[in-house]
Amino acid sequence: MSIYLDASVLVALLTEDEFAARADVFLHEASGDLYASDFAAAEFASAVARLVRMGETSKSKANDLFGIFDEFRQRMLRNVDVLPQDIKMAEHIIRRLDLPLRAPDALHIAIARRAGAQLATLDSRMADCAAALGLAVAPL
Repeated sequence: MSIYLDASVLVALLTEDEFAARADVFLHEASGDLYASDFAAAEFASAVARLVRMGETSKSKANDLFGIFDEFRQRMLRNVDVLPQDIKMAEHIIRRLDLPLRAPDALHIAIARRAGAQLATLDSRMADCAAALGLAVAPL
């Protein structure tokens, strides 16, 4: 089974995140192809940049993390492109008005759905919404 990793999982895997241990166990137990999108990569970069802005890490460490991420992505992940139809699906999901989703989360769900992959996220609200939409959610 294919598994789509959202940014919360990528951040936990590659930084000193509070969920790092859970993410590591998940990665070692995961079977099937692992996917991430350019959008997830941009969110990872945003999370690292935020750590710099908040004074929680240095620019040098951030650049090291970017390199680690790039290597991890190259070695471990398959890329799934973000397509215009993903944006439209995310908008459709949000317009349902019955799910408490932000646009980025709806976009990750739309990408995972189109890719035919389970969603891996550490965001329990997002996981609940994905499940409500009929998307398989990887146990984290």
